[in-house]
Amino acid sequence: MAISDVKEYAHLTAADVEALGAEFDAIRREIESSRGAKDARYIRNVIRLQRALEISGRTVLFASFLPPAWLAGVALLGTAKIIENMEIGHNVMHGQWDWMNDPEIHSTSWEWDNAGPSAHWKITHNFLHHKYTNVLGMDDDIGYGLLRVTRDQRWIPFYLGNPIYNALLQALFEYGVAIQHLELGKVAKKKWAKDSPEWQQFVADRNLVLKKIGKQAAKDYLIFPLLTGPSFFTTLTANLAANVVRNVWTNAVIFCGHFPDGAEKFTKDDIVNETQGEWYLRQMLGSANISGGPVLHFMTGNLSHQIEHHLFPDLPSNRLASIAVRVRELCDKYDLPYTTGSMPVQYFKSWRTIAKLSLPNKYLRATTDDAPETKSEKAFGGAPSTDPITGARRGLRTALAAGRTKLARRATA
Repeated sequence: MAISDVKEYAHLTAADVEALGAEFDAIRREIESSRGAKDARYIRNVIRLQRALEISGRTVLFASFLPPAWLAGVALLGTAKIIENMEIGHNVMHGQWDWMNDPEIHSTSWEWDNAGPSAHWKITHNFLHHKYTNVLGMDDDIGYGLLRVTRDQRWIPFYLGNPIYNALLQALFEYGVAIQHLELGKVAKKKWAKDSPEWQQFVADRNLVLKKIGKQAAKDYLIFPLLTGPSFFTTLTANLAANVVRNVWTNAVIFCGHFPDGAEKFTKDDIVNETQGEWYLRQMLGSANISGGPVLHFMTGNLSHQIEHHLFPDLPSNRLASIAVRVRELCDKYDLPYTTGSMPVQYFKSWRTIAKLSLPNKYLRATTDDAPETKSEKAFGGAPSTDPITGARRGLRTALAAGRTKLARRATA
């Protein structure tokens, strides 16, 4: 969906978009100026909690030959790995805590507990994904080079396996992230000479990935199991289970934030000469939140506030809940949609899209103009851009609501 192609955006003039951007800039300045001891105490407490959970889990696994101890070890270790991955690693490497000038909690020094090298992730995620969010052909997180998640992606027979690929990607997500930076598909097509700079760079990147994978495998599947002596095999399987738990959870959270209905996709043309205000607008439209309580927010690394995270990726995660209140107010003020829903609902919608788009467009009922996962101005049924009673310019959120009402009436007619 292109911002310039949606007639309902006529209610936002260029000045309106820049005013919206200025309001977001003001939020950023306010949060940056108020960071302090309370925030630093928060992240240090989270790190202490994570390490306590990991030590407890690995200690319990000395008795992993007993089923209750095996289950407890998996639960403790899996939770520790989720917290390290989501609330600590992801957020530290975004630079959210660099203002503390603590070398232990700094984006330049943190190496997280999974198969992907931090240096590679900061390129594919921090730079490419967050700068070109949901821009087809520029953001590799759109389907991770494996899945078809928008009808604007040309269908090929390979996509018939969409649901199978996603199931495998869930269980092995850390390895999918690890090889993402290598762009193996593109490398296979390039056929670089072995002495070319491009091939040498690929070899260096590949070796770094293999080194990190080997280090992680040795830690979880050899060293720690050996430490438990006669419980070697059951500890190994518990470590494997904890990693799968972490992978599935991480995958689910990320997919709920990027692929449910309402998380829009864009084209390269949409970001030509893009202003900061338009970038903010694209982040809002390309992301989706997960509703829930404090425990869920914490266990998602506060990526349940995906909209706010995309607006301010380097602001501390513990501030996103309060920022969300203000973002909602701005959505009301500018009549913009704020996509959110429970985790089961958002996850179901993501899976539904992945399953549907395994088929060619000709077998699908909706089109690229009115499909729930990607809309254009035609999805609104030609709704007027002004309120017929008040004469006020209408926004996208009002147009979407009118479109849903019209569809519901047709379904019951």
